[in-house]
Amino acid sequence: MNIKLIGITALLFAIPFYAQADAISELEAKYQAQGAGPFSAAAGEALWTKTFVDAKSGDRRNCTTCHTTDLTKEGKHARTGKIIKPMAPSINPQRFTKVKKVRKWFVRNCKWVLGRECTAQEKGDVLAFLKRL
Repeated sequence: MNIKLIGITALLFAIPFYAQADAISELEAKYQAQGAGPFSAAAGEALWTKTFVDAKSGDRRNCTTCHTTDLTKEGKHARTGKIIKPMAPSINPQRFTKVKKVRKWFVRNCKWVLGRECTAQEKGDVLAFLKRL
């Protein structure tokens, strides 16, 4: 096999991981600029599994409600039943590659689970937890 072809193939496989690291780094830098940090994977995992009670419905929710406790597996949206691809970047290399998409889902999911937007510290902690998967 041609050495150039091997090099190009290796680069193509590395692009999703580079994009993921770049998006996460960009978001972490933004959250640090807002006064957050240092980020803790343990705090992110604690927030991920903490149960909150919806003020209107009384429903109990946490991130695992839709994403399950095994983040290498597919989840399912609690209301719509829509399949959610695995959260673990090691299984789903497209996860965390687009800053705009990550920000969008933080807003929606934090409001649904916590009843408010997540703080910069909480977002950084959750990213620290998820990126190690």
